[in-house]
Amino acid sequence: MPTLNDLVTYCDRRTRRSAFADYPGSFNGLQVANPGRVTRIGAAVDAGLEPFSRAVAAGVDFLIVHHGMYWDMPRPLVGPAFDRVATLIWGGCALYSSHLPLDAHPQIGNNVLLARQLGLKPARGFIPADGGDIGCIAPSRLTRSALRTRLEKLYPRVVAIEFGSARPAQIAFCSGSGNSALPLLAAAGADTLVTGELREEHFNRAQEEKLNLYLCGHYATEVHGVKALAAELARKFRLPWEFIATDNPL
Repeated sequence: MPTLNDLVTYCDRRTRRSAFADYPGSFNGLQVANPGRVTRIGAAVDAGLEPFSRAVAAGVDFLIVHHGMYWDMPRPLVGPAFDRVATLIWGGCALYSSHLPLDAHPQIGNNVLLARQLGLKPARGFIPADGGDIGCIAPSRLTRSALRTRLEKLYPRVVAIEFGSARPAQIAFCSGSGNSALPLLAAAGADTLVTGELREEHFNRAQEEKLNLYLCGHYATEVHGVKALAAELARKFRLPWEFIATDNPL
């Protein structure tokens, strides 16, 4: 039976965790330990009482999340904060978080998987950060209409803002929030962005700068990396795994 340390060591190495200077509070890596053994792997987008409870009920004792538990820490472990930690500890479930490393990864990252599910091959990075480019850009022969149709088949809610090229030659990908991506589009030679969410004022920006923006949901665009890492980990250590969905519409 693999140990907790075995899985953590593999995940740290595979995601290049130590290479990324992430946002304060992200705390990539092992966030909560368990007694030391792992029998079932889980993957979820967010840390929270509901995904923790569902994971424990499913027998998961190693849960991988994209958004970890400590964004608003330190604060007293009372109320909901206590409930989260207690659910994991009493359930014997370890928590592993990987944020920017799983956006940027060239094989199992959110953005390369976003491109590949559309039949596109990422050619270069996008949105530089310490540790590597977070997003990616893929050449495309898709029409704008065909791109929108493919996205609508893959995602339950797609907001399409279309003021750019009818046949975009380059498509940029930024999972989750695309706010940091917009200022970089022109320099990257792209007028089309597939992302999760944007701010309200970006509609005017799309009109003025002639951009195509496709908003597919923050949660929905960030399920891919945790699923890929969990599946790879399960194959490596011959363990079962499952995705813990929370039906987040945002």
